[in-house]
Order: sequence, then C-alpha cells, then structure tokens
Amino acid sequence: MKRVLIIDDDVALTQVLKINLDDTGNYESRIVNVSSNAIAAAREFKPDIILLDVVMPGLDGGDISAALKQDPLLSKVPVLIITALVSNDETGENAVVSSGDQVMIAKPIRLDVLTKAIEDRMSGVL
Repeated sequence: MKRVLIIDDDVALTQVLKINLDDTGNYESRIVNVSSNAIAAAREFKPDIILLDVVMPGLDGGDISAALKQDPLLSKVPVLIITALVSNDETGENAVVSSGDQVMIAKPIRLDVLTKAIEDRMSGVL
C-alpha cells in the first residue's frame, strides 16, 4: 500500500481526497491542514508521494517544497502540486501540467485523474 501525504489548508477537500484514496485499497493517506506541521508530519509518516497545495496561510507550497528538497529524509519523495492556480482547461486531456521539476494537477480534482497522476509521478513518468 502506497502512503500519500496530503498537505492543503482546505479541510473539506483533504477529507474527500483521503476517503477516496483510502477507499481504492491502494493507498494509505494522511492529512496535514496546517502548513507549519507539514515537514514534521512528512518525516513521521514517511510518504511515498506528497500532494501539496500552493496557496496556504503561513508556509506556502513553495516554502514546503524547498524544505522537502533540503531534508535528507524527504528530498527524494515525489511531490504532486494540487492547485487552483491552473484550470482544467489549461491542463488539457491529461489534466497535468509540468513546469521544470514541478508537476501540477488542477482543482477541482477528479479521482481517476489524480490516481493516474500519482502513479505516473511515483514511477517517474511525470
């Protein structure tokens, strides 16, 4: 079972994502809604992938991403950005946008698109 850490300040969204991912039987997920707790939670949970929002109060997704890259225990964990900063119209059919080493999926998120993006990101396709 793959471990997914969901870091987003939107409590309702994270609960829906957790329920849907856990219900597939392929994932065990954990939620972090307070960005300042993200790194400690990641170190403790040891995720296989991190779903990370960009716009959050306190530390934003860029701050957390930078901290992850500098942490020897977390630097190799793939990150999938979940954001409303790109639209599903902008992402095209695969619903994913890559920019440099960042891979983004647009909100609102469809479960089928998310699970494919998770698998692709963890396998190095994205």
